[in-house]
Amino acid sequence: MTFDDARDDFTRLHRIFTFHLGVAVGLSWLTTLYAACYAPWVRNIRAVIDPVAGSERIESTVSFLFVMPALLTLAFVSLVFGREMLRRSQTLSNVAVEFALAALVAFGVFYLSIDRAVAALYAGL
Repeated sequence: MTFDDARDDFTRLHRIFTFHLGVAVGLSWLTTLYAACYAPWVRNIRAVIDPVAGSERIESTVSFLFVMPALLTLAFVSLVFGREMLRRSQTLSNVAVEFALAALVAFGVFYLSIDRAVAALYAGL
């Protein structure tokens, strides 16, 4: 594999990952905004969702709903504008493995975002 092949591989994987992360960010924000319309706006939403374990940590509705989509948005913006920096800071020998690990982390954050929105939505119903 030559340097140009690796560069083309990075560009292709970066384009695919950027598109899919953008879709995940959009879905996350839509779900969160929909849940925000119906969720109870309280100081401690964890106590509303789970009364038994909710008294351990206090978390408002705003932070409960909007932290994960904001984190995904920050990751998306840094991915779009930091493309060349990511290209230069390759840590693993295989670019595909790096993008797979990044996709796994992004999917975890996306799942937490949707899970929190659905939990807040059920608490409002």
